[in-house]
Amino acid sequence: MIKLGNLTYQQLKEKFRIKSPWDLIIIFVLNILITIPIFIIAHHNLITLDWAHHVDRMVLFLLILVAIQFLLRALRRVTLISVILYFIMLGYGTLSGKYGFQSVIEDYRSMMYTMSEDPYPQDIIITKLLPFPNKSKILDAVEYQNPKIRNFAIMAINKHFKNVKGYYDYFTVIQSFAIFKEINSRWNYVSDPKGHDYIAKATESLQYLSGDCDDHSVFMVACIKSIGGTTRLIHTKGHIYPELLIGTKKDLEHINYAIKKVLFPIESKKKPINYHIDERGNIWLNLDYTAKYPGGPFMNEEILGALTLD
Repeated sequence: MIKLGNLTYQQLKEKFRIKSPWDLIIIFVLNILITIPIFIIAHHNLITLDWAHHVDRMVLFLLILVAIQFLLRALRRVTLISVILYFIMLGYGTLSGKYGFQSVIEDYRSMMYTMSEDPYPQDIIITKLLPFPNKSKILDAVEYQNPKIRNFAIMAINKHFKNVKGYYDYFTVIQSFAIFKEINSRWNYVSDPKGHDYIAKATESLQYLSGDCDDHSVFMVACIKSIGGTTRLIHTKGHIYPELLIGTKKDLEHINYAIKKVLFPIESKKKPINYHIDERGNIWLNLDYTAKYPGGPFMNEEILGALTLD
């Protein structure tokens, strides 16, 4: 048996054997999909050199591309097995009408668009990775692109606060308040089946405007997201509720006046506006089903998890 050092001929052949073209293609495509979001995060957080013709950006992208390619090649077997298993799951999801190839393409495209516009793109990734109860079911249930959901949102907007003047800079926020008013004035709380955590899709809740806190939250954020609002879901002990992005403290001053004096003067009379401030200084207004006005009282202020719907 031919040997070179401690390696036999068979081991050398295995070590240096040519990978199949499909292996190389799969790894390279996966590398591109991983490199793009990492590049966006790196570009936003590293010092920009402003070289001519954006050469610094091209160099940064190539460095990340080479590093990821090296890592994926080093973990080639694990990478390929993971890709195959993921494709099987997506194939099953596509055939069963659940989360499939089209869904993952739309989510990736949406995530890239949001990351490119967000000054803190890493937060988008972190939010998607943080644990949140029934996260995949909730994301699947937020059917904001469904025409029935958008039609309901438009109906609410035409019904409430249609002629409010002087708030052009907060156009979407005021329309989101109209959606809040329509939903919360009609919502009927109905518990889940005993021993089961049922997550109703937004179109299911639309039929009777009934359900528990997570059903209300899914429906609320779906409607607001369908008209361009930015929302998130807050998980507290035994409860989930929606919040609406307002902006800075200066924005809150304008919105506070609008709520107290223009939009919900009776419901909010002599009552505080409740909100949370995230790590970036952004203000999120409470839209819980128990609230009679945006920023109504919290059922529970302790935040165990947050799920931003970009």
